Amino acid sequence: MTHLYRDHGIVLRTYKLGEADRIVVFMTRGHGKVRAVAKGVRKTKSKFGARLEPMSHVAVQFHEGRELDIVTQVDSVDHFRAIRDDLDRLTRGVSMLEAVDQMSQEREVNPRLYQMLLGALRALADDNGPLVVPGFFLKLLSLEGFRPQLDECVLCGQAPPEVTLVAFDLEAGGALCAADRRGRSITPGALALMQMILNGQLGAALSEPSSPVTHEVDHLATEAVEHHIERRLRSVTLLDLG
Repeated sequence: MTHLYRDHGIVLRTYKLGEADRIVVFMTRGHGKVRAVAKGVRKTKSKFGARLEPMSHVAVQFHEGRELDIVTQVDSVDHFRAIRDDLDRLTRGVSMLEAVDQMSQEREVNPRLYQMLLGALRALADDNGPLVVPGFFLKLLSLEGFRPQLDECVLCGQAPPEVTLVAFDLEAGGALCAADRRGRSITPGALALMQMILNGQLGAALSEPSSPVTHEVDHLATEAVEHHIERRLRSVTLLDLG
């Protein structure tokens, strides 16, 4: 019996298959990460090839296959043109797609992750604020069970005002006091912004203008994601993080 199902999804990446097909990786609302074959989309007459570019938000119908599902219908919901038309936004958007692809498991239903990614892409399209992407990275780590400890020293357990948190270490899993310091130094401003992001004040953090402190948070959040996926984000190498 033919099994068709519909869902909404965001295209994370695509790669070639044979002469005319592509494998498309979606983060869907109801089925988690799905890899599916889009037949004939590399032909110039393909009716929905342009709708299956990375970052596209689509309503999609799949035919369930033995190994890979098959895309049978695609309707565009949002192409995020504002992101695609700006190289800086595009690079940052792709870094979020890549992080989700690396940290999510196929068929692991995760509607919260889908909504987070969709919300972050909309925020990036509306306002290319400096903390949209690092804020997403930190929330992604928290969602996946890798939330860094920022409210007390991760080694001794003491918290301000008894101690001052002065360092951040990925191996230890968070912030460190002066007595236990290792890893890299962290400024009070960067620590405060990261705490805001993880403690329910993301909206306030996103209103912060670009500054050395937001740049520092960008560094730390990117390094934290790369630590957990155990490799560099390819898209980040295009950014000026120095």
